[in-house]
Amino acid sequence: MKPALQLWVGLGNPEPSMSRNRHNIGFMAVDAIAKRHGFSPWRKRFRGEVAEGRVGGAKVLLLKPMTYMNLSGDSIREAATFYKIPPDAITVFHDELDLASGKVRVKKGGGAAGHNGLRSTDRQLGTPDYWRVRLGIDHPGSKERVHGWVLGDFAKADQSWLDDLMDAISDAVPLLAEGQREAFMSRIALLMANTPQPPTPPGPGKGQTGVRD
Repeated sequence: MKPALQLWVGLGNPEPSMSRNRHNIGFMAVDAIAKRHGFSPWRKRFRGEVAEGRVGGAKVLLLKPMTYMNLSGDSIREAATFYKIPPDAITVFHDELDLASGKVRVKKGGGAAGHNGLRSTDRQLGTPDYWRVRLGIDHPGSKERVHGWVLGDFAKADQSWLDDLMDAISDAVPLLAEGQREAFMSRIALLMANTPQPPTPPGPGKGQTGVRD
């Protein structure tokens, strides 16, 4: 049975100067969804910003925590508690080092893999068993470079695939809202099929996850 209300959270940092950071791709995703699907204007609530609307036939609350990344869970817990939303009805959109740029994967539960926003969410919800939409940003090649990579801006060369990805996510989210997560991923892959491949950073991409802010 579909939940009465789904909570979709984009992770990021609130400083305007950080809006183009790779770490803020979660904010970018929920902004794109809100725009495409005619959500209400963003308003301040739950130590974040929220927008309300429908995706397909599902009622969705979008949330951007304004607590900075490492306290994201505080904002998420407040919203989930107020609306009595269980972890199974929560989906977090976040940057993922261990996926190539432009790739999207959905999973439930799992470790935080050094991501402080996920670590905070796990802690505040008391469980890791919520849904995650992992948005690939690639890996810079070494743990020492991770901090600067995630807090660095997307390059101009990234803009084309990034715009295409936001369009693809916005197009495919009705499937996500219906619980058709495999179809959601397949739809994005199909829509991204003709997008030029993003440039790959030098060095290994897998298994190199480091600590982020």
